[in-house]
Amino acid sequence: MEFSSNKTLRTRRWLLAIGVTGLMVSASGCHDGPLYGLKVINPYYSQKQWKEDEKYGITDYKRRKELEKLVGTMPRLNKDRQAYWLENLDQIMEHDESPEMRRLAVMAAGQLNDAMADNIVREGLTDESTKVRMACCETLASRNDAEATRMLAETAGSTTDQDVRKAAFAALGKHKGPVATDALKIALEDRDPATRGIAMRSLRRTTGKNFGDDPEVWIAALEGKAVEQQPVRFAERVENLIR
Repeated sequence: MEFSSNKTLRTRRWLLAIGVTGLMVSASGCHDGPLYGLKVINPYYSQKQWKEDEKYGITDYKRRKELEKLVGTMPRLNKDRQAYWLENLDQIMEHDESPEMRRLAVMAAGQLNDAMADNIVREGLTDESTKVRMACCETLASRNDAEATRMLAETAGSTTDQDVRKAAFAALGKHKGPVATDALKIALEDRDPATRGIAMRSLRRTTGKNFGDDPEVWIAALEGKAVEQQPVRFAERVENLIR
């Protein structure tokens, strides 16, 4: 069978390598995550074919399910297991052709706050797939560290993908401090009304203030001018209490 790209060849070789090196089964005899077997040749097989395919290696369906589990359990793993999985998630980002697998890799890595996890998310922010880049914004929204804020602000200011840009501005609403506020202030001058609306909603969340629905009024307030506040909306007060 001929493959369409060098990346495909590299993917097959990498998956073969990890299969040979013993990542297929854990010491207890149970499957040890999405990387323990070979990736099957055709990722588009039906459920009827899975049983036959599993004679040759783990199906993409099961790999995805394993990664979905990892997203939920990653923070509870001990440091050694987290380091082990971060190495493998990094390999997924580099070699796996499936945007869904890379999206899940980002979601799993983003549960942690360390340098390698940041590198995986940072790589995801430049991924060719919009869904992967948006997943990076989503996972960064749940973190409150300065590096996460910086990555979101940088993405919002540099990306040309409007969906990703809006996701970054929405995520910045869950971050505090001048980096988030300054990035959202820039969004108030955007030509797109939807982007300006997202910026104002995010500013209400991050500042705890409400200057209405006029971007110019918000800009004036952020520049220190005297502007009359409106009551913060009930739904946003509840959201701020939950966060």
